Amino acid sequence: MEIRFASHDLPDEGVAVVLAGPDGQLSAAAARLDDRSGGLVRRALATGGESRRHGQILDLFLPAGLGLERLLVVLAGKPEGLARLDIEELGGKIQHKLHVLKVGQAMVASPAGLDLGVPAEEAVAALALGAALRGYRFTRYHAPEGEDENPGVASLTFLAPAGTDTEAATFTASRAVAEAVARARDLVSEPANVLSPEAFAERCRELEQLGVEVELLDQAKLEELGMRALLGVAQGSVRPPYVVVMRWRGAEAEAPVALVGKGVCFDTGGISLKPAQGMEDMKFDMGGAAAVVGAMAALAGRKAKADVVGVIGLAENMPSGTAQRPGDVVRAMSGKTIEVINTDAEGRLLLADVLWYTKERFKPCAMIDLATLTGAIIVALGHEQAGLFATDDELAARLQAAGEAVGEPLWRMPLGKSYDKHIKSAIADIKNVGRAREAGATAGAVFLQHFVGDVPWAHLDIAGVAWTSRDQALAGKGATGYGARLLDRLIADRYEKAG
Repeated sequence: MEIRFASHDLPDEGVAVVLAGPDGQLSAAAARLDDRSGGLVRRALATGGESRRHGQILDLFLPAGLGLERLLVVLAGKPEGLARLDIEELGGKIQHKLHVLKVGQAMVASPAGLDLGVPAEEAVAALALGAALRGYRFTRYHAPEGEDENPGVASLTFLAPAGTDTEAATFTASRAVAEAVARARDLVSEPANVLSPEAFAERCRELEQLGVEVELLDQAKLEELGMRALLGVAQGSVRPPYVVVMRWRGAEAEAPVALVGKGVCFDTGGISLKPAQGMEDMKFDMGGAAAVVGAMAALAGRKAKADVVGVIGLAENMPSGTAQRPGDVVRAMSGKTIEVINTDAEGRLLLADVLWYTKERFKPCAMIDLATLTGAIIVALGHEQAGLFATDDELAARLQAAGEAVGEPLWRMPLGKSYDKHIKSAIADIKNVGRAREAGATAGAVFLQHFVGDVPWAHLDIAGVAWTSRDQALAGKGATGYGARLLDRLIADRYEKAG
């Protein structure tokens, strides 16, 4: 779906969308159409009496007195006021309504004249972002003339307030973030026979067009660096592993912020083979890496004034005659030895080396990793929130605030020395799983903590939120791109330089 910004008035034909308040207040555009139609908009609002509420959409087909095919009147406003996320979700509702009505293109008028709690141009940008996120569809493998009876909204034009530059930063940032989330969702949606570790690494090179520095570390380099924990995960596959380093230098800083992502492009479980049912979903075990790529694209796309490095580890976890076995012991890049009890707890092995490498090479001021790490976090939190583990209270609070702002909530989970006993090994420094079904998500986080040193660090277990089986306010069924916006917002709020 194409999103456009324009500064002209509403058309005299086609499909138009205007905003009004549940209390009957009209935006300037709604008021103009009301005048032209002899009070049609006000009469339509009056038919609902006191039941009108935020998010309702009135569909006026062939509205009398207007040349329009259809006029949608969208109600916006709550007694307690609107957050920007409320406006974004309203944009998602508009897009979805147009999709249900099989409207191919439409124009959305500026909400100028209606008090939404933010300047009108920011409201337009938020509506557009919400519509773009909700309108995402992965159709790469559909036939050009497939059986889909509703191909969706092809384009939406959002009209800016009079005198507003449609190339203003608020609009370019909205478009950049929408495109970045779509990039992350595309990566998660791709089948594993297409998105191998090498193919994923090559796609990261596309960020160079945005000004991101991209460096690919191949298997020979990983062996030279001593990333034996990561290499152990990959040794069962014929497809070699990669580590990709991305750097956005939008400002000078004493130390960069580091974003680290797990990128297991397909996870069979290895020798500890997963059940066949549902294994097709394991193509999205690289959702953490996709989120990091999306975040780097967002930062570069909106020219963020920050120094950020993104590092992702890419591998396949496959069973074969060369695969890692339960009971094997590997020595990580840090020098720590790991007893591999379960080869299906592979993400933490991969991240152990990537986290250590990132810490040692870049000396970051903070490090955040994202991973579809454990099924245990789904048992604990369902599919509503991701798990947050952190060694730094301020970092944890800022991540939670960023998540709330963009609709990607986090729930803080425990760490602590008492959990370290769960991963104590009889023959190595640590083992890669804890005590059966006890605190499984925490066991994974405590394992990772061994490889971050004293750097302020947070681990986001996104296993329950990287993919959705039900429609959400800003995402349809499928890949969510969870984490890309959260990280972008964290950088904007905490690490981006003013001016």
